[in-house]
Amino acid sequence: MATAPRPRTTTRDPEDLARRLGAWLDTRLPGAKAVDVTVPESNGMSSETLLFTVEHPEPPIERCALRLAADPAAYTIFPVYDMPRQYRTMRLVADHTDVPVPRVLWLEEDPGPLGAPFFVMERVEGRVPPDVMPYTYEGNWLHSATDAERAHLEEASVRVLARLHDQVSPEAAEFLTLPGEGSPLRRHVTAQRAYYAWVVSGLPRSPVIEQAFDRLEELWPRDEDDAVLNWGDARIGNIIYDGFEPAAVLDWEMAALAPREVDLGWAVYLHRFFQDLTVSFGQPGLPDFLRRDRVEEAYALLTGYTPRDMDFYTLYAALRHAIVMLRVAYRQVHFGEAAVPESAAAADALILHHDSLAAMVQGTYW
Repeated sequence: MATAPRPRTTTRDPEDLARRLGAWLDTRLPGAKAVDVTVPESNGMSSETLLFTVEHPEPPIERCALRLAADPAAYTIFPVYDMPRQYRTMRLVADHTDVPVPRVLWLEEDPGPLGAPFFVMERVEGRVPPDVMPYTYEGNWLHSATDAERAHLEEASVRVLARLHDQVSPEAAEFLTLPGEGSPLRRHVTAQRAYYAWVVSGLPRSPVIEQAFDRLEELWPRDEDDAVLNWGDARIGNIIYDGFEPAAVLDWEMAALAPREVDLGWAVYLHRFFQDLTVSFGQPGLPDFLRRDRVEEAYALLTGYTPRDMDFYTLYAALRHAIVMLRVAYRQVHFGEAAVPESAAAADALILHHDSLAAMVQGTYW
């Protein structure tokens, strides 16, 4: 893992983006200039980020971050990038909760200026638990923290979910209702089935993913609770921290109306993904951090709601993550960074956590 090359994240020219951004900014704030335009090394493979500073006598925000929909030529991770939906979600969270989100300033729906829709928000200073190498590895600020400091960060991060779920009414977030028929959970899972079908179109299918979908049906919750606003990508790697307190919650592209446990399962499993990976490379990781029982207990204390059917929801999280990872792998195939798998087993092997997903399907993981 330490020596594997990172997959390509963009096909865009940063200098061209900077020039076009400057021209666009002048149309929104006449006389303004975009300076110190940079593309962060940690740029993701879904929407892209530009950082810049606004030079103007009275800038509404000086230090900015721009979220740009993925380049359609870059074999995108998701089929649709709805930037207005993300912008509206962040406004909703800012207006209805005390969850810290960056202030959003401008939304550009016209793809002309930068080649795709985008929005501009304030840049919040702080530090983020790293994904590469994962924060569960030695040598980063979170791993080096004390047990008490990590416990504080854990509780504060669960509090983000508790406040988000409790403070936004489903009516206010109705625009995040997923299409289709049935309950919010059924619609959510149906959307993931459609996403999987898109990922494997014309390519080898994944037996372990399909087995996980079947197992979900067997574990389906008997009583589905009311849907709430879900952050969607609920993990600490999407939070900027000031010390050990959340200062900004980022990445709202997966937001939806769904049961609370969809967010909780994602938060629990995404940590376990990094923890399992770290252990497989011979390090202890952070085995007592963000444990499932601790997250469930903290959430219950904060909300009065006890999470239910978490075997279902953690399996669902691992399944969803597997689909994303398979798409990332097929993206590498597209760019000649990997070979097309020759068998179903080889397709499964492209998913780093295929063994743990299989264990969840068999009921032997937890």
